[in-house]
Amino acid sequence: MKTSDLKFSPNYFDRYIALVDANTDLIDGLKNSETIFESFTEKLIQHQTYRYESNKWTPKEMLQHIIDTERIFAYRALCISRLEPNTLQGFDENVYAKNAKANNRSIDSLLKEFRLVRQSTTILFESFDKSTLHETGICSEIKISVLAIGFTIIGHAKHHLNILNERYFTRG
Repeated sequence: MKTSDLKFSPNYFDRYIALVDANTDLIDGLKNSETIFESFTEKLIQHQTYRYESNKWTPKEMLQHIIDTERIFAYRALCISRLEPNTLQGFDENVYAKNAKANNRSIDSLLKEFRLVRQSTTILFESFDKSTLHETGICSEIKISVLAIGFTIIGHAKHHLNILNERYFTRG
């Protein structure tokens, strides 16, 4: 299924979905972005402790954020696919980043974890049929479909890769 198959684009998450090419098949997009950061390994290592402002994350913290967020979104997709009746809560990304201790890890270990999480996410979404992909639920007070979550996952990683390219890799 493609982004054009979305019945609606949820507020807030639409900024991530918009980063995914409209002709991208969800499963292909997940598989093809499994190594999205691999070609930037040297730059990630070179800038791993850089902060473009004192209160901004390092590239390691950003990678951990992407991993944590993907896990949370995959969980949300699972809940909605199983017709969870309860509203799914949001999370404070800054609290997660502060407590993840990503700066104690190597770039290689973070990239390995990202690949494994993405593979798991892909397998989860491969298990959903068309009707399941159109199921909706409420996450952080926003109505969203399983399909939209899938494209949000792809776009979220692209969003942060753009930030790395614009604010980290061009400096220091």
